[in-house]
Amino acid sequence: MTATIGIDLGGTKTAAGLVLPDGDVELDCTAPTPAAVGPAAMIDTVTALVAEIRGKAADSGLPAPVAIGIGSAGVIDAGHGTVLSATHNLRGWPGTRLADLVASKTGLPVRAINDVHAHAIGEARYGAGRGLGTVLMVAVGTGIGGSLVLDGTPLPGARHAAGHLGHTPAPEAEGLLCTCGRTGHLEAIASGTGLLAHYRRLGGTAADTRQVVGRASAGDALATECVTLGGRTLGRAIGGWVNMLDPDAVIVSGGLAQAGPLWWSAMTGAATEQFIEAVTGCPVLPAERGSRAAILGAAALAGDPR
Repeated sequence: MTATIGIDLGGTKTAAGLVLPDGDVELDCTAPTPAAVGPAAMIDTVTALVAEIRGKAADSGLPAPVAIGIGSAGVIDAGHGTVLSATHNLRGWPGTRLADLVASKTGLPVRAINDVHAHAIGEARYGAGRGLGTVLMVAVGTGIGGSLVLDGTPLPGARHAAGHLGHTPAPEAEGLLCTCGRTGHLEAIASGTGLLAHYRRLGGTAADTRQVVGRASAGDALATECVTLGGRTLGRAIGGWVNMLDPDAVIVSGGLAQAGPLWWSAMTGAATEQFIEAVTGCPVLPAERGSRAAILGAAALAGDPR
């Protein structure tokens, strides 16, 4: 029995685990991501987690890992395992030869891919998309991203930038500044950050999006309006993507996917309203593997033949 190590390298936390062929994750471990320090420190964090897992596997009788997969924040050239671009909070990350550097320090073959694509692989192979041929993953939290997965393999795009779903134009976001510097994008109104900003624009005060969602669940009118608008705006976009792509299913993950029935019903209702007759019945499903999905997906990538 072979095993691989899956790593979810995010802007604030790096998580890793030993993944067995049946999808069981063992020996989970995490460490803060030293994003402000620079690439060398981030690579050291990854290799330290790998060393920890290898040591524990040997001590516990679990199979030794034969490869490493990394799902990383940023735009990743999966063919070469290189970071092409990243947000400013990942200091010096663009240009990092992520796969090569980790391979040289661990002696194991390494593959790297964008973290949302890794998440989508995990859900498609081991979660809500099991047994389906085409899955559209929509991850909605601080931002909005996604991935189209065909037979367990994501489509990264010609420039490795596919999946920036949050930068789809949305009428509800007209005039609102997006994190990309442009205006009118979905993320500015339907992400967790966008929902919170809209609540504050309308006069509400809240520490975070979770508080707004909690107030909506308790019946607060302003919070209900904002949560419903965010859900419906995302749902309308999902409906358009389904009409264009005709996937077997849409899987929705991320923090807002846990926002409760008010948000979920607004989102799914708006999506199905947009469906053309030919795609009626396309299911919109909640993700199943949670925070482990990216670890699973990265490990599966590592185990695939190139």
